[in-house]
Amino acid sequence: MPGTNSKVTASASPKTRVALGVEYNGSSYQGWQFQKHTQNTVQAELESALSFVANEKIRVICAGRTDSGVHALNQVVHFDTSNARNIRAWVEGTNTRLSDNIRIRWAQYTSENFHARFSAIARRYCYVIDNRPVRSAIMSRQLSWQPRDLDTGLMQQAADYLVGEHNFTSYRHVHCQAKSPVKTVHYLNIERRGFLVTIDIKANAFLHHMVRNIAGVLMAIGSGRKKPEWSKQILDAYDRQQGGVTAPPFGLYLVDIEYPDGFSITKTEMELPFLI
Repeated sequence: MPGTNSKVTASASPKTRVALGVEYNGSSYQGWQFQKHTQNTVQAELESALSFVANEKIRVICAGRTDSGVHALNQVVHFDTSNARNIRAWVEGTNTRLSDNIRIRWAQYTSENFHARFSAIARRYCYVIDNRPVRSAIMSRQLSWQPRDLDTGLMQQAADYLVGEHNFTSYRHVHCQAKSPVKTVHYLNIERRGFLVTIDIKANAFLHHMVRNIAGVLMAIGSGRKKPEWSKQILDAYDRQQGGVTAPPFGLYLVDIEYPDGFSITKTEMELPFLI
């Protein structure tokens, strides 16, 4: 029997790691990342809802931070919690605390070695352009808009120069904090479906504004203002000042995140509903 002066140390509750797939319409948010000067971010709303369900403070880490106005079909996040809940609670319970612009699509328990950002081996974005003379009144914040007729053949020629491993200094924001500008683009496909033109790109990782800067260059080429070789000239300059105009955020979607099979993260085949 311990003496009266003995100290009893309570062990901390073990933490479990949860991964989520999050869909959101970024039109009314000031980006993904929580910021001290504003609460109007996807991260802030999601953490508030999860904290209610978990009955403890929750902090999430995402696979890729998106800018103001950018959307996601399958943003992947993870968080640690000492209060286990069933999967239904993480999905349905959290969704009842979220606005209509954010939804948890799936949830699963995962290993402590899984990291939403650093475990990812590829990311896919899709930039969708409304290529009509008059901008849509209904989809103005879900689609980018280019009134000039776009030649997708010229855009694809220009896109092909950017596939592979390259130094993308000319295609990143001047204040991008990534340690290396070298990224590998797995594919960059241009397709027209009626009045919609899509820029579908997959890479191991992306720099800040990289997709929007590529989209701006490709639209300038597709509209006939520049030649296809211009995309390579910009690439070879290693100078953002030589790049084109950054395309608007509306129309940009984070489509999917890819992880090694060993993590058994939920596989998704997400497509934009208006492209099906």
